[in-house]
Amino acid sequence: MELANPSREDAAVNLTVQEISGAIGDSATVLPVVVAVAVLTELSLSVMLLWFGFFQVVWGLYYGVPISVEPMKALAALVIAGAVSAGEVVVAGLLLAVMLTTLGATRTLEAVERHVGDWVVRGIQVGVGLVLLETGIGLAGDGPVLALVAGVVFIGVALARSRTLSVFAVFLLGAGIAVTEMGLPTPTLPPVETLLVFSAEFTAQSVEATLAQLAVTVGNAAMATSVLLGDYFDRDISADQLSTSMGAMNALAVPLGGFPMCHGSGGVAGKYAFGARTAGANIVLGVGYIFLALLAVGLVTAYPTAVLGVILILVALQLAWTGVCESDAVVLAGAVGLLSVFVGLGTAFLAGIGVYKLGQILNRRVN
Repeated sequence: MELANPSREDAAVNLTVQEISGAIGDSATVLPVVVAVAVLTELSLSVMLLWFGFFQVVWGLYYGVPISVEPMKALAALVIAGAVSAGEVVVAGLLLAVMLTTLGATRTLEAVERHVGDWVVRGIQVGVGLVLLETGIGLAGDGPVLALVAGVVFIGVALARSRTLSVFAVFLLGAGIAVTEMGLPTPTLPPVETLLVFSAEFTAQSVEATLAQLAVTVGNAAMATSVLLGDYFDRDISADQLSTSMGAMNALAVPLGGFPMCHGSGGVAGKYAFGARTAGANIVLGVGYIFLALLAVGLVTAYPTAVLGVILILVALQLAWTGVCESDAVVLAGAVGLLSVFVGLGTAFLAGIGVYKLGQILNRRVN
């Protein structure tokens, strides 16, 4: 298995205001999702944050760039929506660990991409967004007045600053309400039992969730991230190398209470847009996550579900919109997304691949 350090010798680690700002840009898309998973499932927020913090530092120093470590969005959406259980997420995470490690070690990721059209991957993104949107609307309905206030905060900050910070502002609104109800937390280590794996549930739903996440990971967390790292930081880090590191961290973290993680291109873009240029942003964010992990116990249960619903709606719309805008065949991507709502993400993924391959065969016959 090749996992040679691809970073250049001149890779710097700066701890400047720009690196801190870049860390915030990445966390704005991670914390809301992780908190949502913790509020709506039995997974421990403290343990999840500890793993995110650990791997932020590890991969930042290893690759020598402000790389992202994010929750796997498709799995997060499915578990938040109640479509899969914590035990099924464990199975999906372990299956993905094996698949991603194998794909990266054998350098076959690019070959896989040739059999999965871009619009199929983007369609799965749209489908995940629609699943998450339904859940968000339901949660926001639990407190319509508070949800309206959260919406006003989002619009106000978006007009004044940026859309990314506006989502983070809504998250901070909910955190402020939770602190008001519970009081300031005291540092607490997570209980040992939260580090143990939940009973694994190998079901059809866990396999379907694995396929759905694999589609998104291949396109977004491996291929797109590799391109962005080259464009932004002039680093030659291949999709296969990223696949191997994603497989390795999930093989270690998932059995010990971590949520499945990936190197999402959105996090890289967020870090870069807010000023990060070195792995210093990863160190800042990693230490920050670990600090939050020690304070998170007790605050999760007080987090207002109406605000959480608004956050999920915003994340869902962003995910679905990105899927549509980045697609090279908008109609087909939209069709896969809508199909996934009715037949499931895994079935829609396989159907999309079938249509894509059929199109390739017909094109070859015509030409």
